[in-house]
Amino acid sequence: QEHLVESGGGLVQPGGSLRLSCAASAATLRYYGITWFRQAPGKEREGVSCISSSDGNTYYADSVKDRFTISRDNTKNTVYLQMNSLKPEDTAVYYCAPVAICRGVLGPDGAQFKYHYWGQGTQVTVSS
Repeated sequence: QEHLVESGGGLVQPGGSLRLSCAASAATLRYYGITWFRQAPGKEREGVSCISSSDGNTYYADSVKDRFTISRDNTKNTVYLQMNSLKPEDTAVYYCAPVAICRGVLGPDGAQFKYHYWGQGTQVTVSS
């Protein structure tokens, strides 16, 4: 298993946008879906969004639906998370991880996801 590399976080005002990147190997993107997770201080990990490896279908937690968009660029071996209309409650460290399927990893189910190769994540802070 590889450590995926997250980047793109920062400080943004409420209503602003950020795009996160998750760099992975071509093999990982070929055989695994990629899920974005986040964890805020004092809270459990939450699954935010997932993109399937097989058909590119995308899935979102209710908390981010219609605001976040996950996408994949296989030429760059990168998965993106475009985050719009950001809210203070989106503040968290964001991580990405490979998953066998996009089922059972979103929302509070993300807290149960077992993975031993978490990267350092990227901090997103939404504040005025």
